[in-house]
Amino acid sequence: MLFRPLAVPAVGLLLSVMSLGAAPPKVQVVPLPRDGELLVSFTLAEALTDDIRTAIQSGLLIKFVYTVDLRRSAAAWFDRTISSVVVIASVKYDTLTRRYQVSHLIDGRTEWVDTMDREDAAWTALTSDFARMSLFHGVALEPNAEYYVRVSARTTPRNATFLWPWAAADAVGFAKFTFVR
Repeated sequence: MLFRPLAVPAVGLLLSVMSLGAAPPKVQVVPLPRDGELLVSFTLAEALTDDIRTAIQSGLLIKFVYTVDLRRSAAAWFDRTISSVVVIASVKYDTLTRRYQVSHLIDGRTEWVDTMDREDAAWTALTSDFARMSLFHGVALEPNAEYYVRVSARTTPRNATFLWPWAAADAVGFAKFTFVR
């Protein structure tokens, strides 16, 4: 009986805390099997927050690290990872010229570099400029088998004093497809 008056506020507090972390940002993934090759498009569905804007405009090198996994479901054991690729989108704001230096790296190779004047264009390059990327070269896919592409996102630096909009669990998205030959 002593705990009943405390139970209702405690449950209310627990539900409100759970609802704050219930909707992490999602990575939208679209796999496109075409001509024996798999093209992958993905977008991080996250708006630019004041905390991220402050971090970028401080001149720090900010990286969005996307790990793209091609997996095949297994009925009896863990899903098998067939191939994995790391895509890094980075931005560095030059405080003298007030321009954004943006780049994309795929498995350590520079794929694209640009300098931009607008903050929204730099943000789009960090979160949305990943369309029809041929990431899994030479991977033999079994015909009529079901696969899925899983994209997980994280940011660096991780030990900054400002808060990122998602927790250590990061943002994750996946999409299934059947490879038809």
